[in-house]
Amino acid sequence: MKKHLAVSAALAGFLSLFAMPSHAGISLGVNRVVLVAPKKEASVLMLNDESTPFMVQSWIEPFSASTDQDVPFALTPPLKRLNGNARQQLRVLYQGAGLPADRESVFWLSVQEVPQKSQDENILQIAVRQRIKLFYRPADLPGDVGQAPSRLKWRMVPKDGKPGLEVRNDSAFHISFGTVNLKSGSNNYPIPAAMLPPYSSQSFAIEGASSLAPAGATKIEFESINDDGLAVLHSSNISN
Repeated sequence: MKKHLAVSAALAGFLSLFAMPSHAGISLGVNRVVLVAPKKEASVLMLNDESTPFMVQSWIEPFSASTDQDVPFALTPPLKRLNGNARQQLRVLYQGAGLPADRESVFWLSVQEVPQKSQDENILQIAVRQRIKLFYRPADLPGDVGQAPSRLKWRMVPKDGKPGLEVRNDSAFHISFGTVNLKSGSNNYPIPAAMLPPYSSQSFAIEGASSLAPAGATKIEFESINDDGLAVLHSSNISN
């Protein structure tokens, strides 16, 4: 115990040698970008909420790090000095080819502050990165993006020997979730759903559930995130 306290005290003393900078000053005007064809350009407002200038670096990358997905976009300006209390439009440019025409595609748009070099060697510099989703939506996709979440299909399936839940998306749109809860009788089970790609399904083990109420007494309540980044509440029945 004494050894643990000694180590903790030493670590606290070491960290106290460094002054931590204030919270990041760069913010974005949106929490997602949706580029709808035939448009080939969208913009994101960057704001410096502090009096200190920052260098800001921006780039677009594949949504999944495990894929070699091409990124047919350009950003301008990719590197910009943003003066204190200033704002700048970041332009997203699509090259016009290279993405599926029958469904949405999604990428990460990253914006990172480049810390200025400090003359004080005891200042710990931290580069703060923000990421938002960038969706490309081809023209003339079937269905209505606003109705797609309410048309998800939910059903009970076994998962790893436990009660499980499957959700299927038969639309051409990505469905981004907020909270997802399975209501079974008087019990509530959170479901760790994040985003469901077009024409795909996901299944989840229902943690803490050994059995569930009949289908008629079980339903899903969930939030979907719309194009404006707002949460929309839905309730859906579950099939067996």
